[in-house]
Amino acid sequence: MHSVDLLDEALQLARSAGVEVRDQWLGESRGGLCRVASRWILFVNLSLTAEEQLRCLISDLRNSQLRLPLSNCSQKLRKCLE
Repeated sequence: MHSVDLLDEALQLARSAGVEVRDQWLGESRGGLCRVASRWILFVNLSLTAEEQLRCLISDLRNSQLRLPLSNCSQKLRKCLE
C-alpha cells in the first residue's frame, strides 16, 4: 500500500471519529490535530509530501484521546497506529 492510499485511509478514519479535516497551505508548519472547545480539527499541510503528512497524522492520532474505529481499517494502518 502506497503512502497516498494509507494517508487517505487515515484521513477517513479521523473523519469517522468526528474530526474535521482542513487541507491548507501552512508553509513550514507541520499542521496537526488540535481541540477547539468540544471539536477536533486536523490541519493538513498541503506543502508537505504525502509521506510527511502521513507521519504527522499517524503521530497525532496515536497521541490523541480519540476513540478510533480501528475495526474498519487495514491491518497496515492498525499496525502504524499501535
